[in-house]
Formats: sequence, C-alpha cells, structure tokens
Amino acid sequence: MTTYTPPPPSVSDDADVLAAEPGRGGDRKPSRWLYVVLAVGVIIMALPFVWMLLSSVKPEAEVRQIPPTWLPETFTLENYRELFDRLRFPTYFFNSTLVAVVVTLGNLVFGSMLGYALAKLDFRGKRVVFGLVLGTLMVPGMVTFVPLFVLVSNMGLTNTFPGLILPYLVGPFGVFLMRQYFLGLPDELIQAARVDGAGELRIFWSVMLPLTGPALATLGILTFLTSWNNFLWPLVVAQTEDMYTLPVALALYSVGQNATQYGLLLAGAVVVVVPVIALFLAVQRYFVQGIAMTGIK
Repeated sequence: MTTYTPPPPSVSDDADVLAAEPGRGGDRKPSRWLYVVLAVGVIIMALPFVWMLLSSVKPEAEVRQIPPTWLPETFTLENYRELFDRLRFPTYFFNSTLVAVVVTLGNLVFGSMLGYALAKLDFRGKRVVFGLVLGTLMVPGMVTFVPLFVLVSNMGLTNTFPGLILPYLVGPFGVFLMRQYFLGLPDELIQAARVDGAGELRIFWSVMLPLTGPALATLGILTFLTSWNNFLWPLVVAQTEDMYTLPVALALYSVGQNATQYGLLLAGAVVVVVPVIALFLAVQRYFVQGIAMTGIK
C-alpha cells in the first residue's frame, strides 16, 4: 500500500500564506486599537467645539450654572440676537474679512514669487536670501512686535487698514512652503517654455503657478486662519471702534461692567469659527496634498 506525499509548497503558496497571516507581510488591516485611539482623539478635540455650540444657545444664567450641563434646558437665540443687534457686527465682520482676504492674497502672490525665485532661479546672494528667510522664520513674533508697532506708528499707519495689513502681507513660512513645492516640479517645464520664447514672468504665471494648487490651498488656509484669529496686533493698532476686527470687538464688548457675558462670547466664537471651518472643508483635499508634497512633517 502506497502513501500519498504532498508536494512541497511553492514560492507562490508561501507568499499566499504570508499575505493571509496577519503580522507576516502582505496587506495588513489596522488594529482595532488604532481606531479606538483615533476615535478618542477626535472626541477630545471635538468636545470643546460641541460645548461651545450648545452653550451659545443657553441663557446666561444656565451658562454660569455649576455644575455645568451639556444640553440646554432652555433653548434661546438671545445671545445671537444681541450679537447682531447691539454689536456693530457687520462693521467688525467686514474689517476681519478685508484684512484676512488681503493678507491671504498677498502671501499667495508674494510668497509664491519669492519661493519660485529661490527654487528655480540662479542669482547672486540666493543662499543669503534663503538664510534670511529661515532666520526670520525662527524669530518669535513677540520679539519684533514692539519694533514693528513703532515703525507703523512713525509711518502714521495706526488705526488704518494698511497698518493692519502691511506687516503681514508676506511671511517667511509662505516663502519656505512654496519653495519646497517648486523644488519638486521638473526643470524641463521651464526649459521647454524658454525654448518657446516665454519670459520668466510668463513662465511663472502660465506654466509653474497653475501646478501649485495644493501648496497654494495649504498656504491660503493657514494664512487666512492666522489672520482671521489675530488678536494682539489689531488690538494695539486699531484705536477706534470702527476699525475693530471680530476677535477684538468680542473680547472688549463681552467684558463689561466687571462681568463677562459668556453667552455672548460663545455665540461670537461660533460665528468666528464657522467661516474657517467652511473654508477648510472646501479645500481640505488640496490642503492634505500640499502638506504631503512639500515635505512638511
């Protein structure tokens, strides 16, 4: 009687076994604990925003209640009504929007131009200029805050839109971000455009800049967020009520008569956060691409 001896497993069979067994190669699914950790992180990050939104529709007495409650016992829109009726909301919203949009556009234009020059053009002092950009990026903003205010004051730009906008019209982070992205674009595109007779400005605007959509989206949303939430600079430069931005107006108006109106402050915080969230949701795909392709960790 003969016995059957199975043939030795082939290389393909071993590969199939390795792919099928978790932890031994192949496509491995993430551990369930990873999902648990991510879910806990999302909940921790979202809780303050959820509490802010729910508390903005509570009466002032309920907001101050101890212990605090999550769900409003009495739903009211009085905080939003007071925000839009008593506060000069359209003026403050216009000021914040104008400053944030102009600062964002300035960083997109000038940051991309300087980033392109540092990445693709050869000129004397290129390394020195890039070193100055990196050095400026490492200097804390509070170090230059007072000298910058003195400069703006001596130029007579306090309590004006140029005084709010010009110091932040271009920043070192935008230059560095755009330079990193331009370095990843092939030089053959520039050489082909030069062969066709295009000038440097035409190459920048028509050939290279349209390829930087993800980087521009990343820089745009980060710059808009920073400018929209900026508090200290508008606080010292804007000296009359008609020049206040939203963060300054909410901070000064909600604290009156030695008592903070938390309901009004939370309603204003919701109004301030909504445009930023909407902007991020609109460009989040390009935002992720820009972060991934520029080498920023």
